[in-house]
Amino acid sequence: MELADFLKLQTQVLWAAFAVAVAFGFIAQRTHFCTMGAISDIVNMGDWTRMRMWGMAVGVAVLGFYGMAWLGWIDAGKSIYTSGRIIWLSALVGGVLFGFGMVLASGCGSKTLVRIGAGSLKSLVVFFVMGFAAFATLRGVLAVLRVNTVDKVAFDIPAGGAIPMWVSSGLGMEPALAGLLLAVLVGGALVVWALLGTEFRSFNNVLGGLGIGLVIVAMWWVSGHLGFVAEHPETLDAVYLASNSGRMESLTFTAPMAYTLDWIIFFSDTSKLLTFGVVTVAGVVVGSLACALIEGSFRWEGFRSTQDTALHIAGAACMGVGGVTALGCTVGQGLSGLSTLSFLSMIAVTGIVLGAIGGFRFQMWLLDRE
Repeated sequence: MELADFLKLQTQVLWAAFAVAVAFGFIAQRTHFCTMGAISDIVNMGDWTRMRMWGMAVGVAVLGFYGMAWLGWIDAGKSIYTSGRIIWLSALVGGVLFGFGMVLASGCGSKTLVRIGAGSLKSLVVFFVMGFAAFATLRGVLAVLRVNTVDKVAFDIPAGGAIPMWVSSGLGMEPALAGLLLAVLVGGALVVWALLGTEFRSFNNVLGGLGIGLVIVAMWWVSGHLGFVAEHPETLDAVYLASNSGRMESLTFTAPMAYTLDWIIFFSDTSKLLTFGVVTVAGVVVGSLACALIEGSFRWEGFRSTQDTALHIAGAACMGVGGVTALGCTVGQGLSGLSTLSFLSMIAVTGIVLGAIGGFRFQMWLLDRE
């Protein structure tokens, strides 16, 4: 591949990622897809409808990811989620921090971007604080603390960090086939479970579950298939175009918020290139804005009180620190990570759920004091 063709393909990858992110923002705004909302509905009302939507999205994403791996379109082992290094304490502690923070901040990273598109000025504040905290945890003073504490508590799995890798290694099965079989079992079960709920079977709920799941799959295809170049024209190394991690990526929002702030602030620095994460952050806001304008639901929203401001800022900081420490958010670990059937993602999601429950109880405690 010539360098000019390489650069042209990189531009195509960025535009494709942006377009898919626009679809995510539009669908999330239209269907009120929200992981925190799903947990809240169960804890406060015993309603599993939005959790079924989330479960369907995970199921579709699992089926799509391992279906593409079986077809040879992507390499299932080339993501951060399938690494054999299991930093379980980071995933658990980071997940708890993120889950607690998203309750205080009225939604996770993806919901923050969706709400910005719908007119929420307080979500804009959450975005800046979360991005700053994430950057400090990626490369700043908090990064030193993270690396020297929780990241050191880990163990290695020679076969890899995804369950299909264990099955393949243990049974001597071809990896792509093991992945496909487990995807059919796990992903199929989640989709069936979602559809068994009679209250779930409405257009918006199915659109949320199916649409968000397909968006995750589409992002894996864009990064892992369209954006994969076997030989860089200058270095001759295999490369995933426009990737911040250097590996195949799908949607995640904590670290990309930090990369977005970095790109905006240092825009004149020619070494700061537009990346997959940055365009997806912008795409979600654009998609949500488009949906809000079409539906007539766009509304300016500000903070109600000083306490409301303080809680959102604290929650944003927790999400920034927690999301980076856990290697992902409710979308990064909860959808993209789980689509690979990653053991680390399961630990992180467990932490997020526990943190969210703690956040709801903290909110109840605050209400009782008033």
